[in-house]
Amino acid sequence: MSDIDIGTEQGVLTMRFNRPAKKNAITAAMYQVMADTLKAADADAAVRVVLIKGAADIFTAGNDLEDFMKNPPAGSDSPVFQFLYNISHAKKPLVAAVTGAAVGIGTTMLLHCDVVYAGDNAKFTLPFAALGLCPEAASSLLLPAIAGYQRAAEKLLFGEPFDAHEAREMGFVNQVLPAAEVAAFALGRAQKLAQLPASSVRTTKALMRSAHLKAVEAQMTDEGAHFRKMLTSPEAKEAFSAFFERRKPDFSTFA
Repeated sequence: MSDIDIGTEQGVLTMRFNRPAKKNAITAAMYQVMADTLKAADADAAVRVVLIKGAADIFTAGNDLEDFMKNPPAGSDSPVFQFLYNISHAKKPLVAAVTGAAVGIGTTMLLHCDVVYAGDNAKFTLPFAALGLCPEAASSLLLPAIAGYQRAAEKLLFGEPFDAHEAREMGFVNQVLPAAEVAAFALGRAQKLAQLPASSVRTTKALMRSAHLKAVEAQMTDEGAHFRKMLTSPEAKEAFSAFFERRKPDFSTFA
């Protein structure tokens, strides 16, 4: 059994987080699988839509911090940045089904999905600043554009959890459903997309995305440079130490 389950049926490629013992926390190896899968999906005529999902009670806890510290992203060719590039440049529609917690990249990846369905048990968190880091996945560009600056600033600066109804009000969730219905509903919508003319669907997506794709690329590059530098900062080291030691971090000595 893989930490990322991949399967294709009726034109829909499903990519499912499957690491329940670690709350679907994402390792470098998992990022590589997802990056390769998205790249292959674009080249595979049998794939018309990609569906991303997790478990009923957890989408993903975000980065596996222990693995992340052992395998920090050293450059743009690191698995996490390959994944971010491929999800932001995906030519085919991306549908997400979110139930339970979606932490960090579990939320920011949704900004690159075309349609997002969330369960009434979904919780979204953007804890980057609280971890001594900065946003990634061009979220510092996309979230203000989607939700408005002040609302995005509140989420990215404070890093406090918010629910699916607020995510829908912010504009990056299409519909909120009872948690038990999300997986089937999202699959049905993905299948409906897969039955439409593939070329017109791809062209429509490309036209909607083309206006800001260069800005997304530039923002990801800028964020990535800051992120890699901040990973070794005293603030980040304190945040990670506090996480592993199960205590509250103390940033009072840092300017």
